[in-house]
Amino acid sequence: MTDDLNRRSFIGAAAAGAAMIPGFGPAFAATPGYDYDAAIASFKFKDPIWNRDAYAKLQANLDVTKTKYGWVQGICLGTKDNERVRELFGFEVASACKFLKNPDGSYRKLLREVGYYTDLKTGEYLSEWQNPYQNEKVRVVPITNDPFNYTISEFYPDPPSFGGLNTEKPPKVPFLLKWTVVGKTTLLLETDIHLFYPNALDPEKWPRESSGKMLRASEMYRYVIRVEDMADPKKTSVEYTGTWNRITPWLPWMLMGQTQGHITYVTYMGGFDDMNAIPAKLLAHTKANHPKFLTAPEKDEGPSLSSIENYARMQKPAPPKQPGA
Repeated sequence: MTDDLNRRSFIGAAAAGAAMIPGFGPAFAATPGYDYDAAIASFKFKDPIWNRDAYAKLQANLDVTKTKYGWVQGICLGTKDNERVRELFGFEVASACKFLKNPDGSYRKLLREVGYYTDLKTGEYLSEWQNPYQNEKVRVVPITNDPFNYTISEFYPDPPSFGGLNTEKPPKVPFLLKWTVVGKTTLLLETDIHLFYPNALDPEKWPRESSGKMLRASEMYRYVIRVEDMADPKKTSVEYTGTWNRITPWLPWMLMGQTQGHITYVTYMGGFDDMNAIPAKLLAHTKANHPKFLTAPEKDEGPSLSSIENYARMQKPAPPKQPGA
């Protein structure tokens, strides 16, 4: 009964939160007198250059002197066979990015991002966590991607190389994204990436952290955008809200090794021109603990690594679990 009440309260809170985030209704309210038909007609969905520039306005600011800030907030779920999905911990991200403009018209996105895991009951940022699968207290390692840079051009980018571990080089494909107009006032965008590449955490060296020789991960993005904002030629940046989901192996600091199962991140996301649009608690915690991540890189310096590659470089293998521990 108590679990049922807690679950209902959680669902109610989540619904209330969604209602407070702009863009999560069926459509934005219409502005009287605005010509939405003309605005939608200006969207060149079949033009790779238009797609490049429209996507770039979401990712950062075409004015290379200005910073754009990102935010993610949600929950991480654990999935194993023969049991229900478990709600494990919360997840919050703050990021800062800006562009360099390339001579060919493409944009080089320069990004720093920090991600924290939180207690589902208290909302406090975790430094330790009791792993219910292992009945073991583990040290929580936040995500510190510094940098994660990539190019936005008229062609789909190559998949991330992750420090040379992913060598996939698909043929060049025109950059045509999947846009949907809802009720004339709202523009939706979906972008997904599905990866399978050698794991930086070799199980022979990282027996407790590694999920195996190969790593499979997927990320699914859904953007909610005002038609008026995307149609405004004066805007060098377009703010958005939306969702970000990720399917990934057990996080290395969970010390699950090659145990069957995986993690699913289920989150809201947003991109803003004002740092203060980041929720106050997350902003204050980042300022106090990782202030560098609220300032975008000024130079294109690498390598650009994911959290797994950074873990392999910055952490040490955990000792074997003691019997009875």
